[in-house]
Amino acid sequence: MNEVLTAVTELMTRGGPALWLIGVLSVLTLALILWKIWRLMWMGAWGLVPEAALSAWAAGDVEGAESLLTRGHGVRVRIAREAMAARRDDGLNDAAAREETTRLARAELREARAGVRMLELIATIAPLLGLFGTVLGMIEAFQALQSAGARADPGVLAGGIWEALLTTAAGMAVAIPAAMAVTWVDGVVDRAQAEMEDIATRVFTRGPAQGGRRL
Repeated sequence: MNEVLTAVTELMTRGGPALWLIGVLSVLTLALILWKIWRLMWMGAWGLVPEAALSAWAAGDVEGAESLLTRGHGVRVRIAREAMAARRDDGLNDAAAREETTRLARAELREARAGVRMLELIATIAPLLGLFGTVLGMIEAFQALQSAGARADPGVLAGGIWEALLTTAAGMAVAIPAAMAVTWVDGVVDRAQAEMEDIATRVFTRGPAQGGRRL
C-alpha cells in the first residue's frame, strides 16, 4: 500500500500543480456522482407512475386514489398527490391549481438537478487544466533542451514530454466520467419531468373537479 501511495505521489509531483488540481477535481467528481445517485434514490426519481391511483381518480374514487398515494413514494407520487389536492381546493380556480402544481413540480426538478452544474463545470475545466499543465511542461522541456544545446539527451527530452502530456490525459480522464454523469442525470430528470407532466395532465383533465364535483 505504501509503495502504491509513493508511486502516486511521485507521479503527481512530476505532473506539477496542474495535476494536483486535477486530482482534487477527480475526488470531487467521484463524491458528486455518488451523492447524486444517493440523492436521486432518496427522492424516488426511479419510481413508477401511480397508475392505480390515477385510474381511481379518473373513476371518481377520490378517497381510493388518495389512499393509494399515501402508500407510494417518489416524485411522481408526490406530484400526483399535490395535483389532486390543488384540483379539489375550492379556493383555487383551474388556472391557479395548475400553476400551483407547476410550481411544486419545478421545485422537485430543481432538487433533482442539484449538483449538475458543478459536474458540467468540472467536465469543462478539467481538460483545460490538463492542457495548461501540458503547455507548461512542454515549455520546461524545451527550455532544458535549449540549455543542453548539442549535448541534449533525447531520452531526457522524451521523458519531459511524456510527463507534460500526463496532465492532458488526467484531465480527460476526469472530464469524461463527469460529462457522462451529466448526461445520465439529465436523462433521469427529463424522463421524470415528462411523466410528471403526464400525471398532472391526467389529474386536471379527468376525475373530480374543485370541491369533489365530477367534470
